Amino acid sequence: MKVVICGAGEVGFNIARYLAGENNDIVVVDQRPDLVHQISDSLDVKALVGHAAHPEVLDRAGIADADMLIAVTYTDEVNMMACQVAHSLFDVPTKIARIRSQTYLQPIWANLFSHDNLPIDVVISPEVEIARALSRRLEVPGATDAIPLVNDKVRLIGVRCTETTPLIHTPLRELTSLFPDLQIVIVGIKRGDAAIVPKAKDEMRPGDDVYFVVASDQCKKAMAAFGHEEPEARRALILGGGNIGMFLAQQLEKEHPEINVKIIELNKERAEFVAKTLKHTVVLNGDALDADILTEAGVHASEVAIAVTEEDETNILASLLAKRYGCPRVFTLINKSTFNSLVNTLGIDVVVNPRLITVSHILQYVRRGRIHSVHSVQDDFGELIEADALETSTLVGRPLREVDLPSETRFGAIVRDNRVIVPRGSTVIEAGDRIVLFAATDAVKKVEKLFSVRLEYF
Repeated sequence: MKVVICGAGEVGFNIARYLAGENNDIVVVDQRPDLVHQISDSLDVKALVGHAAHPEVLDRAGIADADMLIAVTYTDEVNMMACQVAHSLFDVPTKIARIRSQTYLQPIWANLFSHDNLPIDVVISPEVEIARALSRRLEVPGATDAIPLVNDKVRLIGVRCTETTPLIHTPLRELTSLFPDLQIVIVGIKRGDAAIVPKAKDEMRPGDDVYFVVASDQCKKAMAAFGHEEPEARRALILGGGNIGMFLAQQLEKEHPEINVKIIELNKERAEFVAKTLKHTVVLNGDALDADILTEAGVHASEVAIAVTEEDETNILASLLAKRYGCPRVFTLINKSTFNSLVNTLGIDVVVNPRLITVSHILQYVRRGRIHSVHSVQDDFGELIEADALETSTLVGRPLREVDLPSETRFGAIVRDNRVIVPRGSTVIEAGDRIVLFAATDAVKKVEKLFSVRLEYF
């Protein structure tokens, strides 16, 4: 598949990295020579300097025979025009654009991105997606990640193990006998820099980030098995009143009105705008790094503080201050991957990576076939894939223990007639089953080749 990516920033770079690693033909366009040189030196892709919306630049990028255009420059209007040029002059089949300004996305202007106007097939709003991801984490106290699958019948949950986690030092094969009511499948373990797709003999250890798939109605029971029985938050403090902070507050006002929400925003005009936009949220104008403002906002009485300013350093420091002044749990938005290894040692409970969320959203449109969703799990770990099993699939009618899959692959769940089935070796897949499958990064291409024709996962 040939893909032209407009924008060589964090998101564009990582989309290129994912796709180039799977032997796709990738061309990246950006106006900044330093970013173009960096991506050329780091990845096996073609990169060129130029304005992403200019026809001659896209022509040089080979847009005429491209299967897809992904426009993720920092400017909405450039992304929109690149899609228009790709459609009108080069007839590119699929066009994806990142649109950050919410004025374009209001329901009243819904017709803007139609085929007859601005022909964008997929519009991605990172701030909205991040706010939704934060809201989902609040719904599962103790989780570092929470992703709904199959219309929220199934969830991928991330947890961090400690010395007090009841399940540590127990081989996975023994979990069922020791915890007969625990209906989960552990699909991945991140241990330091090592990513592990676990086998039956493996065990969880303190410090591990563990990812498991569970039926949504079993979440509380599963979290209790990991030692998390905290009540859902009733008081949340949002540090930063930008788009993400405001969208999160709007989401909580709409879906969780029982949560008392406060926002601290440094810019006075922005604080006044956010206060007028929100209905029930209290907005304070002040510095999230100011102890007096944190105290005035009631940080000591909040169950969770969520730092979502535009500066990573501010988010990290504000989170640590919130913990110091009595908030038991902090969520921290971090854009730069260089901080990832640092924050895990500082006591920050949940790190939210906006780049990973955006890349995950784009990947589900890149994967071929009957794919319903794709979610990247940490950097370079793997992908959780939700797809249909077709009648022609070699999986259908065979026990899973007889299926020849790459060793870095795990079945997480099977949904049949609205019923969640925990996959075991004796489980037989039927046509029409919805399958939740985890594949480590190195195995994704193998899985694609194995299933692309008969199962049509991709």
